[in-house]
Amino acid sequence: QVQLVESGGGLVQAGGSLRLSCAASGLTFSNDAMGWFSQAPGKEGEVVAHVSWSCRNTYYADAATGQFTISRATAKNTVYLQMNSMKPEDTAVYYCAASTSYSGSANPDEYRYWGQGTQVTVSS
Repeated sequence: QVQLVESGGGLVQAGGSLRLSCAASGLTFSNDAMGWFSQAPGKEGEVVAHVSWSCRNTYYADAATGQFTISRATAKNTVYLQMNSMKPEDTAVYYCAASTSYSGSANPDEYRYWGQGTQVTVSS
């Protein structure tokens, strides 16, 4: 049974930092690209960042570029999202997902497994 379990969300003041973690089990973690998506209240979900299976390639949405960093620790079957200089508009539920491909994608339809999400709230 595949499980993706996010942690690290919470309440942070504007300008602060959080690091989200996503622990994967039940899949060959080293074969799958991993992504982070966010869904803010009243909005559609969107990609935040994704990382290829090899860690050689990363992608960031425009809003995340220069502010967030995605990384993965294959030995721990874990993918991370370091979020710095956070803003109230970063408030959302953040989901990690395992892709069907090695490289990753901004298209959520190309992800086969999803975590339950972790709430991130940034106060002004």
